[in-house]
Amino acid sequence: MITRRTLFAVPLVAALPRVLRSQTAPDNRMMLSIHQNTSAAAGFRGSLEGWSRAGIRYVELSDRLLNAFLENETLQAAGRILTDSGLTPVSAAAVLPDLWIPGPERAQSLETWRLRCEQYVELGLEKIYAPSVTRRPVTAEDYAATPGAIYEVGEITSEYGLTAMIEFTRTSTHLATLPTTLDMIREAGHPSIKPMLDFFHFWSGLNKFEDLDMLEPGELGHAHFQDLLAGPRELIDNESRLIPGDGIAPLERIIRKLSEKGYAGALSVELFRADIVNADPFDVATEIREKCEAVMRNADVL
Repeated sequence: MITRRTLFAVPLVAALPRVLRSQTAPDNRMMLSIHQNTSAAAGFRGSLEGWSRAGIRYVELSDRLLNAFLENETLQAAGRILTDSGLTPVSAAAVLPDLWIPGPERAQSLETWRLRCEQYVELGLEKIYAPSVTRRPVTAEDYAATPGAIYEVGEITSEYGLTAMIEFTRTSTHLATLPTTLDMIREAGHPSIKPMLDFFHFWSGLNKFEDLDMLEPGELGHAHFQDLLAGPRELIDNESRLIPGDGIAPLERIIRKLSEKGYAGALSVELFRADIVNADPFDVATEIREKCEAVMRNADVL
């Protein structure tokens, strides 16, 4: 009898050449990717097909857009869009409250995490991430319990052969900085859990550049790539995210440090500005590719 787990062990995109599906660039090279949040108004299909026409080859999937797509389509159809468009998914989101911390919404979040793991494995993914989200006050006792919560997620994720990544976010009341996130992951000690770095959250939040020296070689699992609008940090919000090369963040310096730390994965552009999200995905991807590739060349990772 074929079990559900056996079924999901065979990805829809298994027929892709291994060289295309590789999610690690050679040497210190990095790969330009785009997160589906960047063209959210176009939907699951529209964002991917538009980006493909612009020459994008690596993408990051949104759980929200996938949910909307699956209201009328199948997971197999989602997989065909990726393969027909010549796209490789390098990571995918699962935005769930209380995933990394004990809390009233944790049980439901763990169930949804399992579902996301099943879906993403079938779509050929190797990595899944969740931001640090909770809707309640956080105490010292919660931090003491966080490594155990992280370990439990790692155990679930390992059943599917995936790597889970924690995204610290600048406005989180739980994991808002790189140092705290690294401390919690290392204390948990699960091999399926890695940190990820969002350039916007890192540079606009309570971090300093020297925190990147805390990364062990090869420890970073993934990176979101944005620039930052000039202005008071007290006024920063998602409208402050810019296409790399358009803002004030020291992108090349950060990229070179990540390369020094052995990171050779994707730089995934995630933007939320209304003028970008609602624009034609082909036009958006064309502009992103031109500007980001220039930054990456200057940082010697393209």
